[in-house]
Amino acid sequence: MMIRALAFVAAFAFAAAPAAAEQFRQVQNQSSFLGLVNGKHLTRFGIKLNVSSAGGIRGDAFGRPVTGQWRWEDGYFCRDLFWGRRDLGPNCQLVAVRGNTIRFHADRGRGRYADFRMQ
Repeated sequence: MMIRALAFVAAFAFAAAPAAAEQFRQVQNQSSFLGLVNGKHLTRFGIKLNVSSAGGIRGDAFGRPVTGQWRWEDGYFCRDLFWGRRDLGPNCQLVAVRGNTIRFHADRGRGRYADFRMQ
């Protein structure tokens, strides 16, 4: 169970999600990104996160606190993240949106991805 939980959080909770008819569109810049997430909770089973306009990440994942920092760099959401005391390290991620779902795609879009509901 612990390894599975870590797998969800390790890359900002990257696991494949089902495909849908409507396509995701890439978020191009920091301003657009903040327009989507500012003041909202990003949720996924067992995970609830807030991404602040000041560059912070705060929340909870599977009963442990999630903390970190982020910046927008060359079209990517780049974050440094901790899950409890575990340092999950840096990762720059491609961000895409479809309706009220936001997708974080690890390793500049070449890795695994996770979809979060924006509430």
